Amino acid sequence: MASTRDIRRRIKSVKNTRQITKAMELVAASKMKRAQQATLAGRPYAQLMADMLAALASRVDESHHPFLTRREVKTRGILLITTNIGLCGALNANLLKLVTDIKTPAKFVAIGRKGTQFLARTKRDLIADFHVDDRGSFNDVKVAIEFMTKQYLDGVVDTIEVIYPRYKNTLVQQATIRPILPLNNLRDFITNLQGEAGTVRSATTDDRQMLFEPDAAQVLEALLPFYVNRYIHQLVLSAKASEFSARMVAMKTAKDNATSLLDDLTLEYNKARQAAITQEILEIAAAQFVGA
Repeated sequence: MASTRDIRRRIKSVKNTRQITKAMELVAASKMKRAQQATLAGRPYAQLMADMLAALASRVDESHHPFLTRREVKTRGILLITTNIGLCGALNANLLKLVTDIKTPAKFVAIGRKGTQFLARTKRDLIADFHVDDRGSFNDVKVAIEFMTKQYLDGVVDTIEVIYPRYKNTLVQQATIRPILPLNNLRDFITNLQGEAGTVRSATTDDRQMLFEPDAAQVLEALLPFYVNRYIHQLVLSAKASEFSARMVAMKTAKDNATSLLDDLTLEYNKARQAAITQEILEIAAAQFVGA
């Protein structure tokens, strides 16, 4: 049995660990709430964009826009969104497993230090990496989006796909591959966009006579890049909510385990202390018996 001094040291160490994990749990919970609010705040913008695209869909030739033009996929362009630090359970491991399963030629852009390190360590074709703060600032994300879009328009990559942890609820974050470009069908995309905005009305055709200045095709050409920016930014916010949820759950589990271990150590300490007291009593009694 360990000495009471060793057990006291372990108890002190476990108490410090529990205090740290509890603090990290509270911080992650606060950040998760902020990320959820930011995600919900983008829904009205998504609905307005869906309505504008719906008004344009029947008035333009989709095949003329590079975002809507199908082409042979020779090299996939993949944006990998991971965390900057660990302590979030299996979140990053599930994302990196999706990367490992990709066997076709692909070029990667990374957001998050964990993804950058993995891609460099496994010698995959990492063409750029970007830092995004915990708030998921649009200005930070926009730099990565514009880089990916330029690679797509220049023909360096033939698709834009995003690997990210999809936030479902506090306990469930699903590693997902989300295709962004090309848009195979503008009308199907509008329906999906309206669904993500949380609306229930269907996308109906607007038969009113409208005058687009300069013309509908140029308005669509200016509007679609906004879609790419907004959509990928929304995925980053979802990834941030997933990160903080996973970290909160992981830290709560660590705190609970520390509490359980602390109870076991306290019991062990009491037993060791009682055994030492009993031994001292026996020694005193034996000494008195010998002296008599």
